[in-house]
Amino acid sequence: MSLIEVPVKGWEAAHLEDVIEVLDSQRIPINAKERANRQGNVPYYGATGQVGWIDDYLFDEELILLGEDGAPFFDSSKAVAYMIRGKSWVNNHAHVLRALGLIPNSFLMHQLNIVDYRPFVSGTTRAKLPQKPMRNIPLLIPPLPEQHRIVAAIENYFSRLDKAVEALERVKANLKRYRASVLKSAVEGRLVPTEAELARAEGRDYEPASVLLERILKERRKKWDEAGGRGKYKAPAAPNTDGLPELPEGWCWASLDNFLTGIEAGKNFKCLERPPENGEVGVVKVSSVTWGTFNEQESKTCTRPELVNPDYIIQEGDLLISRANTIELVGAVVISGVFKKKLMLSDKILRLKTVGQFDWWFLWVLRSLWGRTEIESLATGNQESMRNISQANLRKIRIPMPPKNEVERILKEVGRILSVIEASEKYVNTNLQRTTRLRQAILKWAFEGKLADQDPNDEPASKLLERIRQEREGMKPGKKGKMGRKRRGDTL
Repeated sequence: MSLIEVPVKGWEAAHLEDVIEVLDSQRIPINAKERANRQGNVPYYGATGQVGWIDDYLFDEELILLGEDGAPFFDSSKAVAYMIRGKSWVNNHAHVLRALGLIPNSFLMHQLNIVDYRPFVSGTTRAKLPQKPMRNIPLLIPPLPEQHRIVAAIENYFSRLDKAVEALERVKANLKRYRASVLKSAVEGRLVPTEAELARAEGRDYEPASVLLERILKERRKKWDEAGGRGKYKAPAAPNTDGLPELPEGWCWASLDNFLTGIEAGKNFKCLERPPENGEVGVVKVSSVTWGTFNEQESKTCTRPELVNPDYIIQEGDLLISRANTIELVGAVVISGVFKKKLMLSDKILRLKTVGQFDWWFLWVLRSLWGRTEIESLATGNQESMRNISQANLRKIRIPMPPKNEVERILKEVGRILSVIEASEKYVNTNLQRTTRLRQAILKWAFEGKLADQDPNDEPASKLLERIRQEREGMKPGKKGKMGRKRRGDTL
């Protein structure tokens, strides 16, 4: 691999192998089962960071770890190289490097995190950076004092960015808590004045939710008859209200089944793991269900046209719920907007057919702490594996139901507040993305010679590289150099 153009007088181009010692031969991988029997206080490192703990160490110094396989080589927003210090154990998914000639390890680490790795990695399903091409990665080497100035400047800017990211993440967490608080107030009748309160203040009557529910149950039966229901009509069971909190005046408890005329599910399709392209039909993933919106990009591609079923096609206005995955993803979503592609239900996404036009109310109830608690109590599976809720249990979810006019006022206020929250989250996410771009820009400027001052009195990098070359020639075969590692078999 040829060297790269030198942007500044006094700098030199070199290959990675010219300035580092590779310690890969001293790595020892330990599988998870063995590691579980060797728990200790020594960090165990892999391709992108620490992956566990162990009771012994291979290295005891500051080193650079560069991902060998499983690292995000093609994602410029993520680091491929990182530093470790002190006692450590490294598996065979990360190259172990030590800078030579008093070059700061951090200087090389930062430069390795802006390398274009496409010419050096191989593999299709799992990118791998073999040692031979790794050694040929071209780098820029400034004079040694300037390297220290560059590192200091980078870390100063990165420290400021870290503080900005921490502040943005706090705002993001607060917005999440605020959303949960809004929905909690909504389903407890504390977000807007209740219909009972307004009716008294205005000297009028109002329809309580119990009367509304009776009308909905009649409409539900009517829909069943019109659909040509077979056998005997099965009226929904009244919800179990034992131990339930008291509702505001005019509200009543109902089950989700009170409002359902049917639940539809797709099938398990074997698909390509990518969004559909022109003319293709997609199958939605569990991850397509998000906060009140529908992410059509979270879909797979059906490659067999004969499996496409018009009954499974998702339509605008559908109320969907994921019946699978963790409690974080078990939730409903109302589809809105225009789809660019045809999308089908998967076997893990259910479409709820309801009466009464209260889908948005069901959405926010299910998304609230109350609804999530109900779902969690009815879901099966342990916390470590996939959680599921059956259609029968889904019908049992207990819904706090306000009078119709109050529902409309609550939904309007929820929509107003959530639109502000969503706009704020968008602003926060935009700025988080900006900090990532700034990190890359800072590294780019650093290795273009634009971040730190050049000093004509600095010894040129050519002399530094010559000293490193002489140091290599003077190293005897088998010598450990400055390694300072313990020998295998020694005790801690």
